Amino acid sequence: MRTPSHDSEFSRTVDQLANEPSPYEPELGSLPQNGLSQAELDNVNKTGTTTIGITTADGVVIATDMRASLGGRFVSNKNVQKVEQIHPTAALTMVGSVGGAQSFIKSLRAEVNLYSARRGDEMSIDALATLAGNFARGGPFFAIHPILGGVDAEGSHVYSIDPAGGVMEDDYTVTGSGMQLAYGHLEQAYEEGLSNDEAMTIAARSIKSAAERDTGSGNGVFLCEITEDGVEIHGHNDFEEVI
Repeated sequence: MRTPSHDSEFSRTVDQLANEPSPYEPELGSLPQNGLSQAELDNVNKTGTTTIGITTADGVVIATDMRASLGGRFVSNKNVQKVEQIHPTAALTMVGSVGGAQSFIKSLRAEVNLYSARRGDEMSIDALATLAGNFARGGPFFAIHPILGGVDAEGSHVYSIDPAGGVMEDDYTVTGSGMQLAYGHLEQAYEEGLSNDEAMTIAARSIKSAAERDTGSGNGVFLCEITEDGVEIHGHNDFEEVI
């Protein structure tokens, strides 16, 4: 049997194909990139924000303020809805750059819908939290620090998703620039077995406490109530309506 020489047509074809991707290997796309400097990122619309998630006997309550700012120095919008439904019984808050947070929410919502269409069942909240952490760690969403709250067959869940993709579950949590101020009231008022109505009053008071001193938070409160029946979100420009 004659061995093909190094200059044969066969060897040249092998060399040409050496740099081609293997048809048997998965082909991964690249993440979107941008050429923005840190100084430019400091001037994009940011939520500043105080967001709160509380587990209750009835489900989950999420509360956020309504202010967006430029670099924390100028109020660019006074009526931002910083909590969005992403699952039949789960919602996510917006914290950080507005564009990054909106993209994060849309990406998660799309994955939840795909999961439901392919499997004929809803994604568990634990799986959703894991997916959110993976997206935060590997995606081009800039610095975000949302709260995920939801209800499933396992009960009520509240997770904090940090910018590096860390996922931490707790009975209640706070994120954003006003978190220290909100925690002061929440630590004193929270107790196990709260109803959703009780938790909404506590959460609204905590948001108001942060808005008194944090320049990135203010202009009212959005309250999100999550139960096994679904998600309801209502905005209130006057704290007295819900306190």
